[in-house]
Amino acid sequence: MKKLIIPFGGKNIEIEINSVAKQSHGSSLVKCGDTIVLVTAVQSEEEKEEVDFFPLTCDYREQTSAAGKIPGGFFKREGKPTEREVLVSRLIDRSIRPIFPENFHKDVQIISLVLSADLENDPDILSVIGASVSLLSSTIPFNIPIGCVRVIKKNGQFFVNPSISEVSESDLNLVISGTENSILMLEGTGNEVSEQEFLNAIEIGWKEIKKMTEILKETINTKKEKYETILNEEIYKLALDYIKNNLPSAYKYPEKQQRKEFYKQIKDIFLAQFEEEKKKEVEKIYEYIFEKEIRNLILSTQKRLDGRDFKEIRQIECKVGLLPRTHGSALFTRGQTQCLASVTLGTSMDQQIIDGLYEETQKRFMVHYNFPPFSVGEVSPLRAPSRREIGHGNLAERSILPLIPNEDIFPYTIRIVANILESNGSSSMATVCAGSLSLMDAGVPIPKHIGGVSIGLIKEKEKYIILTDIAGEEDHYGDMDLKIAGTKDGITGFQMDVKITELDFDILTKSVYQSKEARQEILEKMYETISEPKPEISPYAPKILTIKINPEKVGLVIGSGGKTIKKIIEDTGVKIDILEEGEIRIYSNDLDACKKAANEINKIAEEPEVGQIYEGVVTKIFPFGAIVKFLPSQEGLIHISELAPYRVKKVEDVVKIGSPVKVKVIGIDDQGRVLLSRKQVLIDKENSEGNY
Repeated sequence: MKKLIIPFGGKNIEIEINSVAKQSHGSSLVKCGDTIVLVTAVQSEEEKEEVDFFPLTCDYREQTSAAGKIPGGFFKREGKPTEREVLVSRLIDRSIRPIFPENFHKDVQIISLVLSADLENDPDILSVIGASVSLLSSTIPFNIPIGCVRVIKKNGQFFVNPSISEVSESDLNLVISGTENSILMLEGTGNEVSEQEFLNAIEIGWKEIKKMTEILKETINTKKEKYETILNEEIYKLALDYIKNNLPSAYKYPEKQQRKEFYKQIKDIFLAQFEEEKKKEVEKIYEYIFEKEIRNLILSTQKRLDGRDFKEIRQIECKVGLLPRTHGSALFTRGQTQCLASVTLGTSMDQQIIDGLYEETQKRFMVHYNFPPFSVGEVSPLRAPSRREIGHGNLAERSILPLIPNEDIFPYTIRIVANILESNGSSSMATVCAGSLSLMDAGVPIPKHIGGVSIGLIKEKEKYIILTDIAGEEDHYGDMDLKIAGTKDGITGFQMDVKITELDFDILTKSVYQSKEARQEILEKMYETISEPKPEISPYAPKILTIKINPEKVGLVIGSGGKTIKKIIEDTGVKIDILEEGEIRIYSNDLDACKKAANEINKIAEEPEVGQIYEGVVTKIFPFGAIVKFLPSQEGLIHISELAPYRVKKVEDVVKIGSPVKVKVIGIDDQGRVLLSRKQVLIDKENSEGNY
């Protein structure tokens, strides 16, 4: 068992290596403040020969007991992973996957359990660091230390390892993973930050990562042995010569499906010359060489497979208002990637309630991304949203969120459903574009469009090409997928994954500015389609009428056991939501019904106004005056001297209990008692009549 301490943004991260969970192949307890996570790493004994990918599984779990809470709802134990747990699981996966050897096919599982949460130090960063330490201290072939940090920009300054409360108030929230030589993963959101601010934050984060990895190198004996896959030399040479001779013909097929058929055809011809029992081994070697040769072909010819220039975006087409019954809709097509987005506007009662480690919160803006199998011409069962769908939806959501108007300006819950109808690269960025268009079509007052594009990279040693708007093969066989979304004025959301460990800051800088050029071009197309939000929301969207009443009158509006408000709802057919500080929202598809309900509430909560005349009824009589009820919840006193414009000897000479009476509010005393006058009403009437 080893212990190490890593200085981290003014705090320390303490790590115990292999002190617990000793039957795992590597474990670490990572602590910062009172937040503690246990991260374990285990690999299977045998390789999966039938798979052509690395079967890595990362699972992050938050147990509410870590924060001293019992789960809400009917079942008092954790169920399926929450959206946050899925997103952090993906964060770990994307950070460590590039380090594993090529052609390593053993099952590896990383599990991160949050054991203690102080609600100030986020367990997500600690989980990535813990995964790195657990793998390095195991027998698993993972031998390059990685680090992970969060960098925020707040009040014009950058901070490393901020508290959770500081993150919520920041203009930039960046999570970065990397090694001493390469940036591996980026994730986060910004409030229209400039490209230079974004790059400055990355540079600050990477410097911290280098310090962290240096400590890990000194403390943990990293493995020196290399994992190598032995391939049949004779088959390798045959396949290499065959692919080199035939692959250049791919340029004859600029369309994706045609190229896919061409690839299948040349592969089938090559495999046909081998006996059946040998085909599996031959196919594995063929695919290995095919991937490398596609990359070499693009690098050597300096030509993309679909004929585009490196900075060229595929043809873009935008349409809005396609779906008459949704509250807003848009179709965004870029080449063979197509997203249909629809907007639904709901009330505050439609907000999503989020209950986890932290305080229960409500979410009023959601993006739900769906990737049906027909979008890539495949057959697959439709099940619950996959991790990929959740991750892509979240990226689109946080990219658009900074432009969503505050609730006091636009008091609706907003849900975007994005269905990918065709996919050939960067469907998440198509979702951002379609989502922005559909919001304007729905009349949501967003001030600007948000667009996004994906930038790719193919790199061999010192030679590389940066590709704008990557298509399927460039994503699959390429080395980087950098997605950046934003407005014409700055970045709002980003995500980057790489497959290599040689991504330096210079290449990343060029990629970021190449992305900016492409985003401006995409935004121009979007503005040509719809340049500002529609002035009115859909007739099928609920109408919201907001009124303010004295908070002290809320109880009167609700009534005993809710009787008063229930009657208003029954009589008008509206929905009513009472918020803090006397704000009341009334919802209905019928605006007249909203107005009727508002009128009833205003009557109940109406405040007496000095100088105003009201119709009232006498409820009590005293020798010195009469009590009059003149509003549903308001009474006042008419002093005997204010009953008539002459001397009144006895109150009963002028009014009796139950008598209707017009009164004028002439004052409100220090104790809030309302003073009324019948005399002033009569004098005003006489003067008025005398003027005509």
